[in-house]
Amino acid sequence: MILLDLTEYQTLNLSTMAIASKGPHGHLNGKVGNLVFYMLNGQPVVRLIGKKGKPSTLQLANYQSMAVTTKLLSRMGSFIKLGYGLQAKGTVYNAHNLATSYHKKQALTGEYPNIKVDYSKVKLSQGVIPETADVKISKVSGGLEITWDPTYNEDLQHNDSVMVMICCPETGADKEYLNITRRSEGKCFIPLQEEVLNQQIEPYIAFISADGTKVSDSIYLGNLNGQGKNEAQKQEEEKYQQVKTRFDQVAVSYSAQMEAHYGNPPRTKAFKFLEKEYDTLKNQLKHLPGRPG
Repeated sequence: MILLDLTEYQTLNLSTMAIASKGPHGHLNGKVGNLVFYMLNGQPVVRLIGKKGKPSTLQLANYQSMAVTTKLLSRMGSFIKLGYGLQAKGTVYNAHNLATSYHKKQALTGEYPNIKVDYSKVKLSQGVIPETADVKISKVSGGLEITWDPTYNEDLQHNDSVMVMICCPETGADKEYLNITRRSEGKCFIPLQEEVLNQQIEPYIAFISADGTKVSDSIYLGNLNGQGKNEAQKQEEEKYQQVKTRFDQVAVSYSAQMEAHYGNPPRTKAFKFLEKEYDTLKNQLKHLPGRPG
């Protein structure tokens, strides 16, 4: 936090729009030159504003890291609120702040411009309830079955609620269950349509006490169905298919013309254009990414 006294404001020689709500020595609220003062979770904050120059590679990497993290957490807001809410109590942070900090630092992989989520390191809750033993997931008819050791004791209560998060990175058809059953049941069933059941799935489970005062660390249950295609890969495949479709059309006309002239290229302007497009498309298909298989 930056602190400035009244004499410092005068030497800035800038237009003042901030308001000291508690007198001349109170916390400012508003803009002073290229500084903006405001309160955040009960704490006075000041930020510098101004025009940005061309970002460096390091800055671009930071922007992408934040974008990837934000996209991930936006899909599981309610789970994060419970999973990190207890940690945030009594601090100037909220659950989303804590989750963002963790995932941006610990759950990403790759270098700019190919930064992505490492789902094995995603942690949707952090708490004091010990880890539950023998947690497993399996594909069954009509969905997923998750099982765990239902044994309970002083730390693992029989009425702890079970929280499950099913992430589907390919389609975003995520499933969020904040109280699907109790620990004592030892299993739960997640109904999924066949299309969703056969795509990339990243599942997590956590336990929260019945009174909401304690939560466990989330457990990653392992990838199902391998790595799906990201948006860039899907676009590459779509582009390849468009070029392939056009090439097939041109190839039919090209072959028909050549056959009609007994394998000798016709000396017409129309055929020259056809032949040029044929050669261009054929060369593109050799080098375009997105080829099936």
